[in-house]
Amino acid sequence: MLETERIVHTIALIGGTGPEGKGLATRFAIAGHKVIIGSRDPARGIEAADELTKTLNTISDIDITGDTNENAVSAADVAVVTVPYGGHQATLKSLKSLLVDKIVIDAVVPVYFEKGPRPIEVAAGSATEEAAFILPDSKVAGAFHNLSAEVLLDPEADLDADVLVTGSGAAKETAIQLASEIKGARAVDSGPLRYSRFIEGITILLIGINSRYKTHTGVTISGLE
Repeated sequence: MLETERIVHTIALIGGTGPEGKGLATRFAIAGHKVIIGSRDPARGIEAADELTKTLNTISDIDITGDTNENAVSAADVAVVTVPYGGHQATLKSLKSLLVDKIVIDAVVPVYFEKGPRPIEVAAGSATEEAAFILPDSKVAGAFHNLSAEVLLDPEADLDADVLVTGSGAAKETAIQLASEIKGARAVDSGPLRYSRFIEGITILLIGINSRYKTHTGVTISGLE
């Protein structure tokens, strides 16, 4: 049986200057993909890219650059959304025409903080479903919500967690590929986009647990081969 040829992607991190965006950028770059950290302010994207490049200077062929969200998306074939939920709708609407026919992986969690994390009710059901509604001409999946930014940012750390992936078709397949390339991660096909709300909710629960126990937890689904 012939092995499927591995696809190397150019990945835009939309709003990628925060810990989660930089953590995913770290792991995607280690896996050999070209990574562009996007930001409303290109200087912030460049600064984040330079920071990660210095951190990963012992690893050969690391390719991380920074730019505006618009330029990052234009140059990429895959976009991973990591903006805070407050900017989710506006950011995706502004990039809609640039994301036509592209794979979009939404990692956004609708949460706000008031004496701990609290969920935000989303009319579409979840941030991922909202992304699919805003981007009808894109291929949308949900993934990477439950991963600890702190662990992702440590290039030597074993993630020891499952990545719950929702969606269908090429978007889900790509999200599963990218998750499977992260050290210590296992991709779990978690069904269609309508199940994204449960995964986003688990993330809010984990944030609260991490705060109480001063740790970095993840999700593992037992009983799978």
